[in-house]
Amino acid sequence: MIVPAIPLFAKTFHANATSVGLIISTFALARFGSGLISGKFVDAIGERLTLGFGLAMVSVSSFLCGMAHSYWQLLVFRAAGGLGSSMFSVSASALLMRSVNNAQRAQAQSIYNSGFLIGGVIGPAFGGVLSAISLRAPFFVYSGTLIAASLTAFLYLHEKRLGKSIQNNQPSDDRILLRDAIKLFPYQIALVITFISNWILFGLRSSILPLFTTSKLHLSTATLGFGFTASAIAQASLLVAAGKMIDFKGRRFGLLVGSSLIISGMIFLITATHSWSYFALMILFGLGGAFMGTAPVSVVGDLFGGRGGRVIALYQMAGDAGMIACPIIVGYLVDRFSYRIAFEVSAVLFLYAIYLAFKLPETRKEFDVSFSGN
Repeated sequence: MIVPAIPLFAKTFHANATSVGLIISTFALARFGSGLISGKFVDAIGERLTLGFGLAMVSVSSFLCGMAHSYWQLLVFRAAGGLGSSMFSVSASALLMRSVNNAQRAQAQSIYNSGFLIGGVIGPAFGGVLSAISLRAPFFVYSGTLIAASLTAFLYLHEKRLGKSIQNNQPSDDRILLRDAIKLFPYQIALVITFISNWILFGLRSSILPLFTTSKLHLSTATLGFGFTASAIAQASLLVAAGKMIDFKGRRFGLLVGSSLIISGMIFLITATHSWSYFALMILFGLGGAFMGTAPVSVVGDLFGGRGGRVIALYQMAGDAGMIACPIIVGYLVDRFSYRIAFEVSAVLFLYAIYLAFKLPETRKEFDVSFSGN
């Protein structure tokens, strides 16, 4: 809902492309800086409390963003929600990983992602319409939905509903230590791939792409929102099938398919001159995201099964690092050179993700593969 509004709202404070990128990056920076803290919360007080408090914190932050009257207020208020977002995402991922086995992990992750996409289908179009009325309105509506989500976590995510095999916090002797996790080659690959994937799907798409489409392709804010909706619909249409394919054919297969789709979208972006190119690349990003949002986290789940909040937090931090670096770097490239140069640099970086996908050993336990070699 707020993705189309953030860059345009920042522009009302006379922000340049680099400053707009900083708005996007500061939220990810706060998430990144608090990731291991959130993982410690999960280990100490369990998923349910961490989840509920995290959602409430983002709600308050979003409301304050809507009340901002300067660029610096918007920057500070947006950053303040980073800790809450980190608490929410780490706790939700830990719970999901511990709730399913390897044979169903990608399918469960894809269904979980579908929950976001229900909002993703409606949100950008609704947010685009709200933005046409007032650029502040999406922040207020978003704040209200987060309060509802927080109450849902507190009231309904009880241990009894999770099943007898799931505890609300983890015994200390059952946790995976971060220093042991980082030694595993598949975990290292998952960290790098999620960094590069988030560079494109969140960093570039949320910061510079809206400015490019409105200033160079001359699209309206409503059309911009419909493009994000088209991307979400494409991703939602493939998510469940992608999860089944990743469980059946393996994590490496999912990464290769997802990477190929996204690099195809980057080609459309680099050569875009008409509105149809914008919709084509957004659909390809959505299809690729169905695989890239499921396969890397399934690798982490295969290796650790959600045992260790800080191990999951580091994976999230790798993705946040991509969201932090991309808007600032591509924003600078746009200001110093051009949109096309920024897009080409991002495409070259993403080619490395395809290379790593080829190098990844299969992590499903049904595939007897060693994790030790490079």
